[in-house]
Amino acid sequence: MTNDLSSRSGLKFIVLLGVVSLLADVTYEGARSIAGPFLASLGASGTVVGFTAGFGELVGYGLRLLSGRLADRTRRYWLITIWGYAVNLLAVPLLALAGHWGAAAVLMIVERMGKAVRTPARDAMLSYATQSVGRGWGFGLHEAMDQIGAVLGPLIVALVLYLKGGFRTGFAVLLIPALLAIAVLLAAKALYPNPRDLEVEVPGMAAEGYPRHFWLYLTAAGLIAAGFADFPLIAYHFEKTSLASPEWIPVFYAAAMGVDALAALVCGRFFDRKGMAVLAAATVVSAFFAPLVFWGRFWGALLGVCLWGIGMGASESIMRAAVGGMVSADKRGGAYGIFNAGFGLSWFAGSLLMGRLYDRSIPALVVFSVVAQLVAVPILLVVGKRMTVAVSPGE
Repeated sequence: MTNDLSSRSGLKFIVLLGVVSLLADVTYEGARSIAGPFLASLGASGTVVGFTAGFGELVGYGLRLLSGRLADRTRRYWLITIWGYAVNLLAVPLLALAGHWGAAAVLMIVERMGKAVRTPARDAMLSYATQSVGRGWGFGLHEAMDQIGAVLGPLIVALVLYLKGGFRTGFAVLLIPALLAIAVLLAAKALYPNPRDLEVEVPGMAAEGYPRHFWLYLTAAGLIAAGFADFPLIAYHFEKTSLASPEWIPVFYAAAMGVDALAALVCGRFFDRKGMAVLAAATVVSAFFAPLVFWGRFWGALLGVCLWGIGMGASESIMRAAVGGMVSADKRGGAYGIFNAGFGLSWFAGSLLMGRLYDRSIPALVVFSVVAQLVAVPILLVVGKRMTVAVSPGE
């Protein structure tokens, strides 16, 4: 009976935070779907777009190192999460006021900073709730709900563009889901003031430091991040080559986010049964998005962004779930911070390099993207063999 109650409570908590993420993703994924074309309309180059996307991820993920440690030390998970969401979401509608690509780039980076502050604390709280339902499934469900918002946001923006509202109107409309997300988050805090109580500590899990396979896992994740092009650069390519009209670009992104949601559920469920091999397989499949996106025509590019969505879904569900199964509860905020900081540093380096390569040699960009991701696959398989902590429900 106790396990059933724990599972129900954990599931309710996951769904509540899933609703918050759904509304949040309507906001900032809607904005990201037009970030590249918006910067281009303000006169930015491909290098600027790549730098903005990459530096935003660098600052965003780098700050998670500090916010994760702060969450573990203070145990103020809710305060840190709420403050981060406020910055993350309210920066988006302010883009409607940006008159220069420099101001727009700063706001895009600030949005990533807000996400950085709240993510380790939120993921730590989620990890407590996912123990009773299966970490892969719990994070997969959260990611799927998250991506429903990521589908709706770009579609809302696409509708605004179709109605001739323009980029600025699109950013302004996103204020509505931003405020709703903050309201639901405050309600979740009132219902679950102490989410740490949702998890029972697993016997035998190291209480101090991080296991060796955690660092090996971080290496593999960094390779995947380095080779994974950010969507603003993909959208910039579509805009520059006229492969897709402006109103179609958010639709492409919405398709990728829909695939992301499905991949998160499927991969999360199989991860609880098969472990790290599932992430390795998803990485192999998604690695070939680059040749399709940057060399393909309309339908080839659409298939490419769908493969890109598979990689996003697998990474966002399995990667977070695996960290929860490697590190003790009291060290988990810091572990998520370290993991995300390393991931973001690699993302920045890869995005900056691919932005430069785009301006000079698209074939070189494609080769780098594919190779970097495939090199991570054998490392993931080694990590899978070394993991000693089960991720199945109830363990």
